[in-house]
Amino acid sequence: MKTIAGTHRQALALTLRFIAPYRWQVAGAMLALTFTAAITLSLGQGLRLLVDQGFATRSPELLNQSVGFFAVLVIALAVGTFARFYLVSWIGERVVADIRRQVFDHLIELHPGFYESNRGLEIQSRLTADTTVLQSVIGSTVSIALRNALMLLGGIVLLFVTNPKLTSIVMLAIPLVIAPILFFGRRVRSLSRQSQDRVADVGSYVGEILGQIKTVQAYNHQEQDRQRFSSVVEQAFEVARQRIRQRAWLTFVVIVLVLGAIGVMLWVGGMDVIAGRISGGELAAFVFYSLIVGVSAAALSEVIGELQRAAGAGARIVELLQTQREITAPVSGLLQLPARVSGNLAFEQVRFAYPTRPEVYAIDGLDLQVYAGETLALVGPSGSGKSTLLDLLLRFFDPSAGRITLEGCDIRQLDPVDLRRCFALVSQNPALFYGSVADNIRYGRPQADMQAVINAARAAHAEEFINAMPQGYDTQLGDAGLGLSGGQKQRLAIARALLTDAPILLLDEATSALDAQSEHLIQQALPALMHGRTTLVIAHRLATVQHADRIAVIEHGKLVALGTHQQLIQSSPLYARLAELQFGLSQRTD
Repeated sequence: MKTIAGTHRQALALTLRFIAPYRWQVAGAMLALTFTAAITLSLGQGLRLLVDQGFATRSPELLNQSVGFFAVLVIALAVGTFARFYLVSWIGERVVADIRRQVFDHLIELHPGFYESNRGLEIQSRLTADTTVLQSVIGSTVSIALRNALMLLGGIVLLFVTNPKLTSIVMLAIPLVIAPILFFGRRVRSLSRQSQDRVADVGSYVGEILGQIKTVQAYNHQEQDRQRFSSVVEQAFEVARQRIRQRAWLTFVVIVLVLGAIGVMLWVGGMDVIAGRISGGELAAFVFYSLIVGVSAAALSEVIGELQRAAGAGARIVELLQTQREITAPVSGLLQLPARVSGNLAFEQVRFAYPTRPEVYAIDGLDLQVYAGETLALVGPSGSGKSTLLDLLLRFFDPSAGRITLEGCDIRQLDPVDLRRCFALVSQNPALFYGSVADNIRYGRPQADMQAVINAARAAHAEEFINAMPQGYDTQLGDAGLGLSGGQKQRLAIARALLTDAPILLLDEATSALDAQSEHLIQQALPALMHGRTTLVIAHRLATVQHADRIAVIEHGKLVALGTHQQLIQSSPLYARLAELQFGLSQRTD
């Protein structure tokens, strides 16, 4: 419980930190809020004058004055409410926009290992659904809570001023109201956090299924997914039902106690009016203030549940912001690379295990030198650690032992931004983003002009299919390049790498999933891409790498052989076996 309370305090501190830059708007909102609360309380005195001087005296002049005073109060209340609503809503939207931006800025810098152990769609829910809850609370609920708190306190003071005897009856209900608020509040706080988690589960499941809808329908898996989704939804509903029930009980108890006390007060006050001990206007004002106190107490009991829900949402956002970045520039000993590196790379006794599988080394004591300007192919069985080497080069992860150097510099002594500008990556499943074709090509060099984009597309043999698209380079692509073939996506990725013009090229299975024609076109584009660059090529199809300067054979995270295609045919049983499977028996004697 201490941990939960501490997290909620952190969530409050986070919110206050984001609100702080807008102190003038907050001051204006508080002024408007105090003004409207004061006007609302003043209506009781207007009601008293209306009854005692307007109705009781039967004087048209006094009635006109009383009604005029009442009208002035109503107009002032409307003006103050307008100012309060605008400022509070503005603060809510502004603060949540700032929180979303900071959370996104933090998430985009976290190393990929974080997303191995956390569901991306669940994190997305925190960024959207949880911040929406905060927006509602900051932009509405907090204002309601403060306004009702002011009216509750002001109403109690004016009750004592109006009639101390009747006030004592109302005050008997206050301790009875506070007790259930504290009791139910703790339950609501815990259930609010659980409710937010279950809502995130719903969003994650929907995103996962809709993102793979072709596979779902191809395997006729809809019925099983309906059942699983129904289960997830019911879990979310059950937690929400428990939270709603606690809040409903809280509201029930508060209304019964407060309005019950007002009912007793009305009976006592009515007897006093009949006996002539107080005026009808005094009782009317007292009833008005009693209702203000009662309604304010009931409203506070309701918004406490919303505040607890916001505390749960804020706690989940705090958890994200407190996640440490594991891949950072060194605090001391920072090295700076030249503007254009030659591309000398070295792996020195590198060992590495993924965080989710710490007991299995993906790379185990590997030594490998890559010379500037050469094309080095990485081959080996699936799961041997080839792609992991590229992840380590890009510092998506750091090795647990050994070191990797670029131009003789340990890459852990480099700023990741400085390091990654030296690489261009073309993966087996190239990442394309929602936006135009041109935007996707210039992804690695946003400032590139249109002619440079066209030249890159032409060199990548992509210009023909781009010009055939409805708006050419301005054609908007769907999510992840939806609607493009694998070969077209790959050629756009090659155009992107060409435009980036990095000195080191990383090709990760760039042609393995393509048809023969697409592969032929891409093989024609690759020489232009690889010219003058250090290139690391991962390939299962040895035909694509047999003319590489050198080929490194990787197995179980270890370098087991290194040489040219012909040398490895003779010296490496593993490579010879792979070649035999792909080319036939004649390779051994070539």
